[in-house]
Amino acid sequence: MGEVDIILLIKMIIIGLVQGFTEPIPVSSSGHVMIASEILGVGEQGFTFAILTNTASLFAILFIYRKDIVRLANNSIQYLKTKNRRYQSDFRFVCFIVIGTIPAGVLGVLLNDFIAENVSMTTIAAMLFVTGIALWLIRDMKGYKDERDVKTKDALIVGLGQAVALTPGISRSGATIISAIAVGMKQDTALRFSFMLYIPVSLGGVVLGFSDFLNEPNKADLAIPYLAAFMATLVMTSFAMKWFMGIMKNGKLVYFTYYCFIVGIFLLIFF
Repeated sequence: MGEVDIILLIKMIIIGLVQGFTEPIPVSSSGHVMIASEILGVGEQGFTFAILTNTASLFAILFIYRKDIVRLANNSIQYLKTKNRRYQSDFRFVCFIVIGTIPAGVLGVLLNDFIAENVSMTTIAAMLFVTGIALWLIRDMKGYKDERDVKTKDALIVGLGQAVALTPGISRSGATIISAIAVGMKQDTALRFSFMLYIPVSLGGVVLGFSDFLNEPNKADLAIPYLAAFMATLVMTSFAMKWFMGIMKNGKLVYFTYYCFIVGIFLLIFF
């Protein structure tokens, strides 16, 4: 492997680490990947790379929430078979995940190309300010709803928050957690619902983009850098997710407000 390949490998690992660290936390992973790509001088990495790193984040989150996923799936199946009220709350929660997924799924298909073609560093800066302001507004909200108290309206509002986050600079986790807390969910319920919503949307992106991945003309040459980025994203997402769970438990979301403002100002000054 030549020197240029080594440099590319290092850059791909850095971008993978950025994707992995920022995916779970409310600061916009897509925005940060664009910033990192610009700083490193590697330009847009393309749809294939985005699918690859998002898949790595998906695997990490699936592993972290594996027990919840198995419980929800088993209890939903049991409810459909027996109509036993013991399993009803988990079945309803799964239904709300489906409802909350619809807005982002529909708008993602309709607007994805438009958004991709009309994003600049100024746009990302502005959206980071929006994210920071929203985080500030919900900083002291504790919520009172657990999974059994969630309503259809709540799921739809959080789903709309996820749809808004299709714009780089608007954090997906931030938009969904902010929306969930705003409708009265407890912080742990908001966190769980946010990342349960992430799973079907991310899976959908993987399925829709699989053919693009197979048809990537340079995948042989990029195999090692892309694999390194995948592993970096996988490991860093696991770390960041567990760290963010502790942040949520301690009610310290306001710290991300300051971070979003700082990065937004940095972009406006230097880009």
